[in-house]
Amino acid sequence: MPSMTHAMWFGIRERSRSEGSTPTKLPAPLHAEWPGLASAPMGGSSDGAEMGPAEASAIALEEVCGALPGGGERRPGQEAMARRVAETIESGSHLVIRAGTGTGKSLAYLVPAIISGRTTVVATATKALQDQLATKDLPFLQEHLAPHLGRSFSFSVLKGRSNYLCRQRLNELATATAGDQQQFDGLAETADVEDLATIAAWAQETSTGDRSDLPMEPSPATWSAVSVGSTECPGAARCPSGDDCFAEDARAAAAFSDVVVTNLHLYGIDVASEGAILPEHDVAILDEAHQTEDILARAVGFELRSGRFQGLVHRARAILTRSTAVANVSNTASQLDDALSGHLGARLVPAASAEVAAALRLAETRLGALRTELLGLPKDGPGDVGPRRERALRSLETLTDDVRAALDLEGGPIPGLKVAWTEGTVGRPSLQVAPIDVATVLHERLWQERTVILTSATVPANLPIRLGLDRHDHRYEDVGSPFDFANQSMLYCATSMPEPRDEAYLAACHDEIERLVNATGGRALALFTSRRALDAAVEELRKRLPWRILHQDDMPRPLLMAEFADDETSCLFGTKGLWHGIDVPGPSLSLVVIDRIPFPRPDDPLLSARRDLVGEREAFRQIDLPLAATELAQGAGRLIRSATDRGLVAVLDRRLATNRSYRWDLLEALPDMPRTGDRGEALDFLARLVD
Repeated sequence: MPSMTHAMWFGIRERSRSEGSTPTKLPAPLHAEWPGLASAPMGGSSDGAEMGPAEASAIALEEVCGALPGGGERRPGQEAMARRVAETIESGSHLVIRAGTGTGKSLAYLVPAIISGRTTVVATATKALQDQLATKDLPFLQEHLAPHLGRSFSFSVLKGRSNYLCRQRLNELATATAGDQQQFDGLAETADVEDLATIAAWAQETSTGDRSDLPMEPSPATWSAVSVGSTECPGAARCPSGDDCFAEDARAAAAFSDVVVTNLHLYGIDVASEGAILPEHDVAILDEAHQTEDILARAVGFELRSGRFQGLVHRARAILTRSTAVANVSNTASQLDDALSGHLGARLVPAASAEVAAALRLAETRLGALRTELLGLPKDGPGDVGPRRERALRSLETLTDDVRAALDLEGGPIPGLKVAWTEGTVGRPSLQVAPIDVATVLHERLWQERTVILTSATVPANLPIRLGLDRHDHRYEDVGSPFDFANQSMLYCATSMPEPRDEAYLAACHDEIERLVNATGGRALALFTSRRALDAAVEELRKRLPWRILHQDDMPRPLLMAEFADDETSCLFGTKGLWHGIDVPGPSLSLVVIDRIPFPRPDDPLLSARRDLVGEREAFRQIDLPLAATELAQGAGRLIRSATDRGLVAVLDRRLATNRSYRWDLLEALPDMPRTGDRGEALDFLARLVD
């Protein structure tokens, strides 16, 4: 095949670059006193003129960035974002804003939100970003922004209830006799005794009760023995330890905070419950917004699995001895497993499936019988009977509600169309129910309630439509990235590769990765679209390459990332979990390999339902292509993480170069990198990096 330059391949179209895309050093502080910022939300300047929110935010951002290590960098995209966020909060509309890698979007939205004086909730998709906000960005702003405002501001972190130690459960465990421990809600049996002792000692010292603050990582069984979920907790008013509850303390702190940091899943639960979880707030900032639709759909929906029934059985059995109702509910769990196992991976309408419907209706009846027995117990029974009764009733009521909702997909508490499907394994299946289109839920319960800012480095073009935002006043903007991708990077598509469906593709893929990794001397992140492809590549290339190859399952994620970053010549191979959230600046990552265009699975039940909703003709362009473009951009975005990084993104799927119907949709989602389909040109580029 003749050499194909990137210009020949793509028929390069010139696209204008935003002025000043390269970061520049900030000058010395220009507004030491920031006239007007002391009065919230906005005050007058020194000459008596009113300072607008956009200008005030730009000035404040410049000043706080000047306090960053090294004096900070002036980033036009970051300033533009801060101005747009300030204008949106002031107008009470909504904003969808794409901020490329390196923009500094956290400060760009936090500064105007804090200056506005409006109560703000920030929801993220990853724990890494939550930790960055809570331990780095917000404390930094408390130190460098608040003094100039003439007022302080507070922030807190709020997680789901199961993330906090439950003092009541810990007290029950501590007071149980040796003979009673097996009856401790049936959950302490498999808990680690030494870990429980460590947790008990920690409980005397911790001010948060947050699992992440533990000096060790407890097993799931151990933590389950000393925590409760939202579907089990009866609430502080009905719990003997309610006045000394870590989860309630966290909620109380959030209620009095100016900024609350949480996760998108919990935010979705709050939307579904019409504001029952999070404090009242004026502004919601949904970071990593490209994941909003799927995360909110899962959060608004629910799951039915035998484990929920058995958990209820364990809790009830501890206070109802020799109960036929308890035994019947236990049997129901097995019957539901049997009914669901025949539908693994498939969409279904529970009420239309005779065996599933029969199992659910039987469950409803038997749960009702158990409820009667639990209500027959005294609220103030001896010992811990009272609180255990309340937890069991709470668990039973939420389970009953979900059983009824599964039998009535057209009704129930979730508005709009729903889809049900079964996932898991034979013997451990689960029934999932979620809204097909979250737009209806968000239209009714979010967009009309508060100002919302959605931001990410990758925002699908049709995100506003997918979320129902097109029916509301909103603005879409792209502020770009401060990185110089034209000089820092290259995009290589292996046009000489066979088609991904070709039998020869897998072997050719291994050969191509070997060439690329040898050229860069390791320092590679290889991303695969399937577990099978990942395992095959690791097995084969560990035989061929002298560089250390880390498999995503070799060790826990934090240790894995530390090993990869510390060993400059190592390679990291992984699947979907590594397409997001990997931040490894410097020489340890100079090559990102992507085996195929990451189109979503055709058999995904939720996506299948969405395809049916929009129709066969529009499904690919409205559902599959935007998801693939976003995922591809996320994977490619792992490469350039600082102004000094250099490297190559290699896509081993020739369709990125050859498919005329959708290649530009994918390329538009990627940074403006020079492109080539010529292997020699790509290898030469990598060789220059090593030199």
